[in-house]
Amino acid sequence: MDILLANPRGFCAGVERAIEIVERALALYGAPIYVRHEVVHNRFVVDDLRAKGAVFVEELDEVPDGATVIFSAHGVSQAVRLEAGRRGLRVLDATCPLVTKVHLEVSRMHDAGREVVMIGHRGHPEVEGTMGQSQGGMHLVESVGDVVKLDVKDENALAYVTQTTLSVDDAAAIVEALKRRFPAIVGPKKDDICYATQNRQDAVKQMAGRCDLVIVVGSPNSSNSNRLREVAKNRGVEAYLVDGADEIRPEWLSGKRHVGVTAGASAPEVLVQQVIGRLETLGAGKVLHLDGNPENVVFSLPKELQKADR
Repeated sequence: MDILLANPRGFCAGVERAIEIVERALALYGAPIYVRHEVVHNRFVVDDLRAKGAVFVEELDEVPDGATVIFSAHGVSQAVRLEAGRRGLRVLDATCPLVTKVHLEVSRMHDAGREVVMIGHRGHPEVEGTMGQSQGGMHLVESVGDVVKLDVKDENALAYVTQTTLSVDDAAAIVEALKRRFPAIVGPKKDDICYATQNRQDAVKQMAGRCDLVIVVGSPNSSNSNRLREVAKNRGVEAYLVDGADEIRPEWLSGKRHVGVTAGASAPEVLVQQVIGRLETLGAGKVLHLDGNPENVVFSLPKELQKADR
Protein backbone atom coordinates (compact mmCIF):
# COMPACT_ATOMS: atom_id res chain seq x y z
CA MET A 1 0.00 0.00 0.00
CA ASP A 2 1.39 3.39 -0.97
CA ILE A 3 0.42 6.96 -0.10
CA LEU A 4 -0.33 9.60 -2.72
CA LEU A 5 0.12 13.11 -1.32
CA ALA A 6 -1.91 15.82 -3.05
CA ASN A 7 -0.43 19.18 -3.98
CA PRO A 8 -1.32 21.83 -3.12
CA ARG A 9 -2.87 21.04 0.24
CA GLY A 10 -3.26 22.64 3.66
CA PHE A 11 -2.91 26.28 4.61
CA CYS A 12 -3.85 28.98 2.13
CA ALA A 13 -2.65 32.59 2.27
CA GLY A 14 -5.82 33.81 4.00
CA VAL A 15 -5.51 31.24 6.78
CA GLU A 16 -1.79 31.95 7.28
CA ARG A 17 -2.57 35.66 7.53
CA ALA A 18 -5.40 35.15 10.04
CA ILE A 19 -3.27 32.97 12.33
CA GLU A 20 -0.37 35.42 12.15
CA ILE A 21 -2.69 38.29 13.07
CA VAL A 22 -3.71 36.51 16.27
CA GLU A 23 -0.12 35.58 17.15
CA ARG A 24 1.21 39.08 16.53
CA ALA A 25 -1.66 40.68 18.44
CA LEU A 26 -0.85 38.47 21.43
CA ALA A 27 2.81 39.49 21.21
CA LEU A 28 2.00 43.20 20.86
CA TYR A 29 -0.91 43.65 23.25
CA GLY A 30 -0.66 40.61 25.51
CA ALA A 31 -3.36 38.15 26.53
CA PRO A 32 -6.27 38.02 26.48
CA ILE A 33 -6.99 38.77 22.85
CA TYR A 34 -10.62 38.16 21.92
CA VAL A 35 -11.47 36.53 18.59
CA ARG A 36 -15.01 36.64 17.24
CA HIS A 37 -15.71 33.12 16.03
CA GLU A 38 -12.99 30.54 15.42
CA VAL A 39 -10.35 32.46 13.48
CA VAL A 40 -10.17 29.51 11.07
CA HIS A 41 -12.14 26.27 11.15
CA ASN A 42 -9.57 23.88 12.56
CA ARG A 43 -9.61 22.42 16.05
CA PHE A 44 -5.81 22.02 16.31
CA VAL A 45 -5.19 25.65 15.32
CA VAL A 46 -7.87 27.02 17.63
CA ASP A 47 -6.66 24.96 20.60
CA ASP A 48 -3.08 26.12 19.98
CA LEU A 49 -4.07 29.80 19.88
CA ARG A 50 -6.29 29.38 22.92
CA ALA A 51 -3.32 27.99 24.85
CA LYS A 52 -1.37 31.14 23.90
CA GLY A 53 -4.05 33.45 25.29
CA ALA A 54 -6.69 33.88 22.59
CA VAL A 55 -10.30 33.85 23.81
CA PHE A 56 -12.82 32.73 21.21
CA VAL A 57 -16.34 34.17 21.44
CA GLU A 58 -19.37 34.01 19.18
CA GLU A 59 -20.74 37.51 19.77
CA LEU A 60 -19.29 40.89 20.74
CA ASP A 61 -21.36 41.08 23.93
CA GLU A 62 -18.89 38.53 25.32
CA VAL A 63 -16.02 41.00 24.81
CA PRO A 64 -15.26 43.52 27.60
CA ASP A 65 -15.39 47.23 26.73
CA GLY A 66 -12.06 48.56 25.51
CA ALA A 67 -10.64 45.12 24.74
CA THR A 68 -8.92 44.00 21.55
CA VAL A 69 -11.06 41.86 19.24
CA ILE A 70 -10.11 40.09 16.03
CA PHE A 71 -12.65 39.33 13.33
CA SER A 72 -12.18 35.82 11.94
CA ALA A 73 -11.06 34.98 8.40
CA HIS A 74 -14.70 34.39 7.44
CA GLY A 75 -15.65 38.07 7.77
CA VAL A 76 -18.44 39.85 9.64
CA SER A 77 -21.55 41.85 8.87
CA GLN A 78 -21.68 45.64 8.84
CA ALA A 79 -23.77 45.48 12.02
CA VAL A 80 -20.92 43.75 13.86
CA ARG A 81 -18.45 46.40 12.68
CA LEU A 82 -20.75 49.19 13.82
CA GLU A 83 -21.23 47.58 17.23
CA ALA A 84 -17.47 47.24 17.70
CA GLY A 85 -16.99 50.90 16.83
CA ARG A 86 -19.80 52.03 19.12
CA ARG A 87 -18.25 50.16 22.04
CA GLY A 88 -14.75 51.47 21.42
CA LEU A 89 -13.20 48.07 20.86
CA ARG A 90 -9.76 47.86 19.29
CA VAL A 91 -10.49 45.89 16.10
CA LEU A 92 -8.02 43.84 14.09
CA ASP A 93 -9.55 42.45 10.92
CA ALA A 94 -8.43 38.95 9.90
CA THR A 95 -11.09 38.69 7.18
CA CYS A 96 -9.56 36.95 4.18
CA PRO A 97 -8.97 39.57 1.46
CA LEU A 98 -10.80 37.30 -1.00
CA VAL A 99 -13.86 37.41 1.26
CA THR A 100 -13.52 41.19 1.49
CA LYS A 101 -13.57 41.21 -2.33
CA VAL A 102 -17.01 39.58 -2.23
CA HIS A 103 -18.21 42.10 0.38
CA LEU A 104 -17.18 44.96 -1.91
CA GLU A 105 -18.93 43.31 -4.84
CA VAL A 106 -22.17 43.15 -2.85
CA SER A 107 -21.90 46.85 -2.03
CA ARG A 108 -21.28 47.79 -5.67
CA MET A 109 -24.15 45.61 -6.88
CA HIS A 110 -26.57 47.20 -4.42
CA ASP A 111 -25.33 50.69 -5.30
CA ALA A 112 -26.16 49.83 -8.92
CA GLY A 113 -29.73 49.06 -7.87
CA ARG A 114 -29.51 45.29 -8.15
CA GLU A 115 -30.92 42.59 -5.91
CA VAL A 116 -28.16 40.18 -4.95
CA VAL A 117 -28.35 36.39 -4.83
CA MET A 118 -25.73 34.62 -2.75
CA ILE A 119 -24.75 31.03 -3.51
CA GLY A 120 -23.63 29.45 -0.26
CA HIS A 121 -24.38 27.32 2.79
CA ARG A 122 -26.94 28.65 5.26
CA GLY A 123 -25.47 29.28 8.71
CA HIS A 124 -21.84 29.40 7.60
CA PRO A 125 -20.15 32.48 9.12
CA GLU A 126 -18.83 33.63 5.75
CA VAL A 127 -22.35 33.59 4.34
CA GLU A 128 -23.74 35.44 7.37
CA GLY A 129 -21.03 38.08 7.06
CA THR A 130 -21.50 38.57 3.34
CA MET A 131 -25.28 38.74 3.54
CA GLY A 132 -24.85 41.31 6.30
CA GLN A 133 -23.17 43.75 3.92
CA SER A 134 -26.53 45.04 2.71
CA GLN A 135 -29.33 46.55 4.75
CA GLY A 136 -31.70 45.78 1.90
CA GLY A 137 -31.31 42.04 2.33
CA MET A 138 -30.18 39.33 -0.06
CA HIS A 139 -31.41 36.02 -1.42
CA LEU A 140 -29.59 32.81 -0.45
CA VAL A 141 -29.55 29.72 -2.66
CA GLU A 142 -27.89 26.48 -1.62
CA SER A 143 -28.85 24.26 -4.55
CA VAL A 144 -30.21 24.24 -8.08
CA GLY A 145 -33.62 23.48 -6.56
CA ASP A 146 -33.55 26.75 -4.63
CA VAL A 147 -33.27 28.74 -7.86
CA VAL A 148 -36.81 27.74 -8.84
CA LYS A 149 -38.15 29.16 -5.57
CA LEU A 150 -36.56 32.61 -5.91
CA ASP A 151 -39.02 35.50 -5.79
CA VAL A 152 -37.35 38.68 -7.04
CA LYS A 153 -38.61 42.19 -7.65
CA ASP A 154 -37.03 42.74 -11.06
CA GLU A 155 -35.33 39.92 -12.91
CA ASN A 156 -33.58 42.49 -15.09
CA ALA A 157 -31.79 43.96 -12.06
CA LEU A 158 -30.18 40.89 -10.50
CA ALA A 159 -26.63 39.92 -9.58
CA TYR A 160 -25.01 36.98 -7.83
CA VAL A 161 -21.98 36.28 -5.64
CA THR A 162 -20.70 33.02 -4.16
CA GLN A 163 -19.18 31.77 -0.94
CA THR A 164 -15.44 31.38 -1.50
CA THR A 165 -15.19 27.76 -0.31
CA LEU A 166 -17.89 26.02 -2.36
CA SER A 167 -17.57 23.01 -4.60
CA VAL A 168 -16.51 24.44 -7.94
CA ASP A 169 -18.77 22.00 -9.81
CA ASP A 170 -21.81 22.57 -7.57
CA ALA A 171 -21.45 26.34 -7.79
CA ALA A 172 -21.15 26.19 -11.59
CA ALA A 173 -24.39 24.19 -11.79
CA ILE A 174 -26.22 26.76 -9.65
CA VAL A 175 -24.86 29.67 -11.70
CA GLU A 176 -26.04 27.91 -14.87
CA ALA A 177 -29.51 27.47 -13.35
CA LEU A 178 -29.61 31.15 -12.37
CA LYS A 179 -28.66 32.22 -15.89
CA ARG A 180 -31.29 29.94 -17.43
CA ARG A 181 -34.04 31.39 -15.26
CA PHE A 182 -32.75 34.98 -15.20
CA PRO A 183 -30.86 35.62 -18.46
CA ALA A 184 -30.04 39.20 -17.46
CA ILE A 185 -28.38 38.27 -14.15
CA VAL A 186 -24.78 39.46 -13.79
CA GLY A 187 -21.94 38.03 -11.74
CA PRO A 188 -18.58 39.21 -10.47
CA LYS A 189 -15.86 40.06 -12.98
CA LYS A 190 -13.73 37.31 -11.47
CA ASP A 191 -15.05 34.11 -9.85
CA ASP A 192 -15.59 34.38 -6.10
CA ILE A 193 -14.45 30.82 -5.35
CA CYS A 194 -10.89 31.37 -4.20
CA TYR A 195 -7.71 30.12 -5.84
CA ALA A 196 -6.95 27.78 -2.92
CA THR A 197 -10.37 26.13 -3.02
CA GLN A 198 -10.03 25.65 -6.79
CA ASN A 199 -6.48 24.31 -6.59
CA ARG A 200 -7.19 21.84 -3.78
CA GLN A 201 -10.29 20.50 -5.51
CA ASP A 202 -8.41 20.16 -8.79
CA ALA A 203 -5.64 18.25 -6.99
CA VAL A 204 -8.16 15.78 -5.54
CA LYS A 205 -9.81 15.31 -8.94
CA GLN A 206 -6.44 14.48 -10.47
CA MET A 207 -5.48 12.19 -7.60
CA ALA A 208 -8.80 10.35 -7.25
CA GLY A 209 -8.36 8.28 -10.41
CA ARG A 210 -5.21 6.76 -8.94
CA CYS A 211 -6.64 5.98 -5.47
CA ASP A 212 -9.02 3.50 -3.90
CA LEU A 213 -9.24 5.59 -0.71
CA VAL A 214 -8.86 9.32 0.01
CA ILE A 215 -8.30 10.78 3.47
CA VAL A 216 -8.92 14.51 3.90
CA VAL A 217 -7.37 16.20 6.93
CA GLY A 218 -9.71 18.88 8.26
CA SER A 219 -12.25 19.70 10.94
CA PRO A 220 -15.95 18.82 10.53
CA ASN A 221 -16.96 22.51 10.48
CA SER A 222 -14.51 23.35 7.68
CA SER A 223 -16.49 24.01 4.51
CA ASN A 224 -13.57 23.63 2.12
CA SER A 225 -12.42 20.39 3.79
CA ASN A 226 -15.89 18.87 3.45
CA ARG A 227 -15.94 19.84 -0.22
CA LEU A 228 -12.66 17.96 -0.79
CA ARG A 229 -14.20 14.80 0.64
CA GLU A 230 -17.25 15.27 -1.59
CA VAL A 231 -15.06 15.79 -4.67
CA ALA A 232 -13.37 12.44 -4.06
CA LYS A 233 -16.68 10.65 -3.40
CA ASN A 234 -18.18 12.16 -6.55
CA ARG A 235 -15.29 10.54 -8.43
CA GLY A 236 -16.38 7.17 -7.04
CA VAL A 237 -13.63 6.93 -4.42
CA GLU A 238 -14.17 6.01 -0.78
CA ALA A 239 -13.30 9.14 1.22
CA TYR A 240 -13.15 10.22 4.86
CA LEU A 241 -12.64 13.52 6.69
CA VAL A 242 -10.46 13.30 9.80
CA ASP A 243 -9.51 15.92 12.38
CA GLY A 244 -6.38 13.99 13.23
CA ALA A 245 -4.46 10.75 12.76
CA ASP A 246 -6.16 9.07 15.71
CA GLU A 247 -9.48 9.04 13.80
CA ILE A 248 -8.17 6.74 11.05
CA ARG A 249 -9.68 3.27 11.37
CA PRO A 250 -7.60 0.25 10.31
CA GLU A 251 -10.60 -1.32 8.55
CA TRP A 252 -10.65 1.58 6.08
CA LEU A 253 -7.37 0.27 4.67
CA SER A 254 -8.48 -3.32 4.16
CA GLY A 255 -7.72 -4.33 0.57
CA LYS A 256 -6.54 -0.84 -0.37
CA ARG A 257 -3.43 -0.36 -2.50
CA HIS A 258 -3.32 3.41 -3.07
CA VAL A 259 -4.35 5.87 -0.34
CA GLY A 260 -4.62 9.54 -1.27
CA VAL A 261 -4.05 12.18 1.40
CA THR A 262 -4.90 15.88 1.23
CA ALA A 263 -5.79 18.65 3.67
CA GLY A 264 -8.25 21.51 3.75
CA ALA A 265 -7.05 25.11 3.59
CA SER A 266 -7.33 25.50 7.37
CA ALA A 267 -5.45 22.29 8.30
CA PRO A 268 -1.75 22.57 9.25
CA GLU A 269 0.91 20.38 7.65
CA VAL A 270 1.83 18.87 11.03
CA LEU A 271 -1.50 17.03 11.00
CA VAL A 272 -0.82 15.70 7.50
CA GLN A 273 2.53 14.33 8.63
CA GLN A 274 0.87 12.68 11.63
CA VAL A 275 -1.65 11.05 9.28
CA ILE A 276 1.19 9.76 7.12
CA GLY A 277 2.88 8.36 10.23
CA ARG A 278 -0.32 6.63 11.27
CA LEU A 279 -0.76 5.10 7.81
CA GLU A 280 2.83 3.87 7.89
CA THR A 281 2.23 2.10 11.21
CA LEU A 282 -0.77 0.45 9.55
CA GLY A 283 1.33 -0.90 6.69
CA ALA A 284 1.75 1.91 4.17
CA GLY A 285 5.01 1.99 2.24
CA LYS A 286 6.34 4.72 -0.01
CA VAL A 287 4.93 8.25 -0.14
CA LEU A 288 4.44 9.71 -3.61
CA HIS A 289 4.35 13.52 -3.84
CA LEU A 290 2.06 14.50 -6.70
CA ASP A 291 2.52 17.59 -8.84
CA GLY A 292 0.03 20.43 -8.63
CA ASN A 293 -0.51 24.14 -9.18
CA PRO A 294 2.21 26.13 -7.37
CA GLU A 295 0.97 28.78 -4.96
CA ASN A 296 2.86 31.94 -4.06
CA VAL A 297 0.06 34.19 -2.82
CA VAL A 298 0.85 36.31 0.25
CA PHE A 299 -1.56 38.76 1.89
CA SER A 300 -0.28 41.75 3.86
CA LEU A 301 -1.00 42.19 7.56
CA PRO A 302 -2.85 45.13 9.13
CA LYS A 303 -0.43 48.09 9.37
CA GLU A 304 -0.45 48.14 13.17
CA LEU A 305 0.87 44.57 13.26
CA GLN A 306 3.45 44.64 10.49
CA LYS A 307 6.36 45.44 12.83
CA ALA A 308 5.21 43.22 15.70
CA ASP A 309 6.98 39.93 16.39
CA ARG A 310 5.04 36.69 16.44
